[in-house]
Order: sequence, then C-alpha cells, then structure tokens
Amino acid sequence: MAAFGSFALLIALALAAYNLLAGSLALRWIATRQAAAVSPERLADTARRAGIAGFLAVTAAAFALIWSVFTNDFSITYIMEHSNRALPGAYKFSALWSGQEGSLLLWAWLLGTYGFVLRLTHKTDVKLYAYAGTILAGIQAFFLAILCFAAPPFALWQGVIPDDGNGLNPLLQYPEMVIHPPLLYLGYVGFSVPFCFALGALMMRYPGEKWIKVTRLWTMVTWLFLSAGIFLGMHWAYAVLGWGGYWGWDPVENASFMPWLTGTAFLHSVMMQEKRGMMKSWNVWLIFSTFLLTLLGTLLTRAGLVSSVHAFAQSSIGTWFVVFMGIVLAVCIFTYILQRSHLKSEHHLESLVSREASFLFNNLVLLTACFVIVWGTLFPVLSEYVVGNKVTVGAPWYNRVAIPIGIFLLLLTGVGPLLPWRAASFKSIRRNFVIPVIAFWVTVIVCLVAGVKPWQDGALDQGNFYALVAFSVSAAVMTAILSEFLRGAGVIARQTGRNIVAATWLLTRRNTRRYGGYIIHIGVVIIVIGLAGSAFNRSTESELALHDKLTIGPYTLEQVGATQDSNLNYNSEYALLDVYQGGKKQFQMAPEKRVYLTTGQPQTMVAIHSIPSWDLYVVYEGTNPSTGQPIIKAILNPLVSWIWVGFMVLAFGTLVALVPALSPATASVRVPARTAPTEPALKGGRL
Repeated sequence: MAAFGSFALLIALALAAYNLLAGSLALRWIATRQAAAVSPERLADTARRAGIAGFLAVTAAAFALIWSVFTNDFSITYIMEHSNRALPGAYKFSALWSGQEGSLLLWAWLLGTYGFVLRLTHKTDVKLYAYAGTILAGIQAFFLAILCFAAPPFALWQGVIPDDGNGLNPLLQYPEMVIHPPLLYLGYVGFSVPFCFALGALMMRYPGEKWIKVTRLWTMVTWLFLSAGIFLGMHWAYAVLGWGGYWGWDPVENASFMPWLTGTAFLHSVMMQEKRGMMKSWNVWLIFSTFLLTLLGTLLTRAGLVSSVHAFAQSSIGTWFVVFMGIVLAVCIFTYILQRSHLKSEHHLESLVSREASFLFNNLVLLTACFVIVWGTLFPVLSEYVVGNKVTVGAPWYNRVAIPIGIFLLLLTGVGPLLPWRAASFKSIRRNFVIPVIAFWVTVIVCLVAGVKPWQDGALDQGNFYALVAFSVSAAVMTAILSEFLRGAGVIARQTGRNIVAATWLLTRRNTRRYGGYIIHIGVVIIVIGLAGSAFNRSTESELALHDKLTIGPYTLEQVGATQDSNLNYNSEYALLDVYQGGKKQFQMAPEKRVYLTTGQPQTMVAIHSIPSWDLYVVYEGTNPSTGQPIIKAILNPLVSWIWVGFMVLAFGTLVALVPALSPATASVRVPARTAPTEPALKGGRL
C-alpha cells in the first residue's frame, strides 16, 4: 500500500503541473489571440480535466494512508509513529492529521476537493473559472511537491518492523479532535479559492464586482468552517488541558485567528465595493493577505519557529513555505502594479458619520487586531534574530492590547446598522441612538448595583472595568440590532396581520444577507458576554482525604472515594466527588487522570458541570506522593457556556446569510420611508 500511495501522489503532482502549465498557456494564447497549433479552448479543457483527475489521485493516496492505519501497517514510519493496535477506531481515522506528513496530505486532499467542485461548476463563468483553476493548480503542485520530496507520508521504517506503534498523542485522544482539525483545515484551505478568484479577476481585468458575487459563497462557507474550527479548539483546550481556560494566546491559536480577522474584514468591506464601488484595492489585498496568513500559520506550526502545544516537530519544510510565500507575494505585487488602474474607486467617502465610514473603521480595527497578534506571535523570532535570545510575549500583553480593541470593534457592530449610506443628519442620529444609549447606562447601573467594582482600594481593577464596559456595550449593541428587527417586523405585522415572530422570519427571508449578518452580530455579542465572565473566575485547590470537603462559591465538594481502571490503551484514576448546594446533594463528579500505555504520557480528563450562570470545573491533579490522597482543583467559571451558545448563534446566522433571499415578486409589503433607513428595501421601495 505504501508503493501505491507514493505512486498516486506522483501522478497527482504530474497532473497538477500539467494543469498549471497547460492552463497558463491556454489563457495566455486566448488573452493575446496568438495563433497556436492546438486550440487554446481545447487545451484549457484538458487542463481542467487534469485537475479533476488529480483530485482522484490525491483521494487514492489519502485512502491508502487510512487503509494502512486500520490494517496496522507499521512498515510505514508515519503509521508506526502515530497509531497502535489498541487505538480506538475513531482515533485511528484521526491519525491522518495527527502528524506533519498526514496533515499535509489532508491539506492536499481538501485543496483537491475544493478544486474538484470549482472545476465542475466552471460553466458559471468559463474564463474566470479557468484562471482560478489554473492558479489553484499552482498551489496544489506546491503541496504535492512537499509530499513527494520533503515530507513523504509513505516513507518506510528503516530497521526491524515493530509489532506495535507508538500510539496517538494523548492530547488528540478526545472526541472533538476527530472533527476540530478537519474543520480548521477546511477553513485554512478554503481561503485558497477566493484568493484564486481575486488574483485571476485582477489578471484578466474582470469587469465590475461580479467576481465578488461569484466568490461570496466560497468565502462565507470557508469563514464558517474556520470559525467552527477555532471554537471547537477553544472547547477542546477548555475540556482537556485542565487549566480552566479556553484561549491562551498560544502561537498556533493565534495562527488560526489571524486569517479569521482579515477574512472577516473582507466579508464586511466587499459590501462597500458592491454598493458604492469603493475599496477595490483594499478588498483585493485583504483576500491576498488572508491567504498569505494561512501559509504563515502553517509555517509557524511546522518550522519549529515557535513553541506550542499544537506545533509539529521542527523540520526542513519551513524553507519550502518561506520560498512559496515569497513567490505568492511577488506575483500579487506584480499583478497589482500592472493592473492597479482597474481598481480605481467609483465614489469617495463623503462623511465620517455614515455607514461607509463605519465599515472603514471596522476594517481598520480588525487589521489593527491582526497586526497586534502577528507582532506578538513573531516577536520571539524577531527578538532572537536581533538580540540573540527569544523574548516571549505572554497572555497579559495580548489582553492589555486586544481587549480594548475588541470592545471598540463590538461597539462598531452596533453603530454601523444605525447609520445611513453617504451621510447622517443630526436628527437621525439622535433618533436612532437614544434607546441603545439608555440600554448602555441602565446596564452600567445594574452592574454596579450587582457588585461589579471597577475600582478596588482606590485603584482601577482592569478585569472588572473591562467586564463592566463589555456588558454595557453588549447591551447597547444588542438593543440596536433587535430594534432593527422589531421595526421592520412591526411594519410587516401591521400590514399582513401576522404575529411578530412570523413577521420577523419573513423579514429575515426577504433580505437574508443583511439579517443573517445581524444574527451573526448577536452571536458575537453573546460570545463577548461569555468572555467577560472570566473577570470573575474563582479557584481553589486542596488535598482531600476520604469525606474531606472543599467549598467554592455555592458548592461544597466531598471526596467519597477513588478508583482505578485500565484498558488496552491507558490506565486511569478517578476521584469521586459528591457535590452539595444549600446542604443538599445535587450531583456527582468524577475527574480523571489517565496514563497512556504506549507512551507513558499523562492526560487530564476534566469534570465539568455547566449551567447558564457558570461552570463548575473540577480537575484531578494527581495524588500526594507522601499521603496517597487525591489533589483536587475546583474552578468556578462564570458565563462560559454563553461562549458556545454564541458560536451556535453565529453559525446559524451564517447559514441564514447563505440562503437566497425571497424574490422581489414575493416581497410586496411597503415600509414607510425614514430619515436614516435601517431596514434594507429592495428595488422599488419594497422589502
């Protein structure tokens, strides 16, 4: 099977190279109308078919590796290092992306899958899709070249073939790790497609904004995949690592967040180009930057530049990525300089108090956040290069900078919908902002009464202060968004006789893009509320003998027993804890510590009891060597569950935005004009 997989990768590389060369020649001949011995259209079609065949070849290679995992073929070095006989089936499958070579093969397969779908839909716009498919073939050829020559997944073990493998990294033996990496890769790899469309459209001087409309679906789906991957990673870190948090500003966490920020900025600013013909150069460079940041993230993970629990071992493929990034950047700059006259804006910013300005500020804030994270992530590398030793930037530095940026960005999500295009009058501003401002100050008062103290002993308590601001701004933004729904739904309810829920749904269906975006913003508000709860975390730790108790918040934990268990994969120890509230037993928790047999590595399995107000988070830290008693750490994390709820709302909003809106023929309810329209009417003044 190793020979079959290696041969399949070589065939895939040859097909990708042919797709790139034949496609480039065909497009060149078509653009210059140059005479050729072969019909350019026919040559372009053979290039497209080669891309489809390449997908089949990569699929065969991926199947070969998975087959080798399930058949315990330890003659393959990758299988020996990342699997073993006792590994459960689901984790055997996830071995495909648990190591460097396998994860690169997954990347190449997903890239081939995206290319397969793109090439099947080429008749949407044959020439634009031909450009995009050819550029995508170049990216595919790069990854396949790495798999064939630098990081071969089917390399054979040198020496006596072992009877069993080393097993999967214990950190990866958790249900979410079966789906978290593929979702993250779907997002990372998926941004290649809008990049190819943007670069191709610029190369061919594609007229108008049609390329944005063509790629909108690709970009939003990719963004959703990346969002899901990030939040599943957060939940995995929360449930497995045992430190009580979910985001530690780890370099590889940052690497996934950076393209998410620029991708989010792109999704916002394309509206400016579609509606006002503005920010064309900005949008092109946003999508170029997003793709380059996905490559940078991959470089950080694989080149050993940074220390991370997520990173692979140091390898030589970092050089490959540096060279490829340099080539991509050079091509982008050259194409932009050559075609920059095609990107002139049709209109200019007329007022700083307008929806255009809110989009611009939104982009600037997102890019500022991205720059801060890039700087913090690369600072150890830069400091080692300049002064000879690594200076690490920790979570406190990120929090000091990123939290104010995040709150300002949240504020913009509420301000933007209340502003009209071009310019706003003072009267409309006063009318639209009164209720959100009231909601802000009411929340401030409620928080202060509830005991949120931004000043402690005459000094500013940053945690409480930022939490107070976050809660208050969240209330104002939520009020602003809900008022948009209620105003439009109220008009529909009055004119159709529907109840307010049905009217709201009809309103959303008539402009899914706008109101799906509002639902996404509601999800972001809920996430911010969940994040703000971390300012009030409490923790305690104690060694508990039998029937000893530990108290945290409203809970009392009593140790009622400890037990051990074992299977073919690991040995485990449990602490059994009865949890009391108000003097009554409510439930039992069983935090666990595992030791995996093949590697001897320990693994924490956290016990979590979640309610809307907080999570009771309990960690079994091991036993005291001198007494043999379990050491228990308990943490009370307020509002954490709202982070996961917020993501689900965000995902739902994205799906709504992807659904085609009702046709104008069915949107027949008129809405009275307003000084600062916040409900988007269809042509003709209709919803």
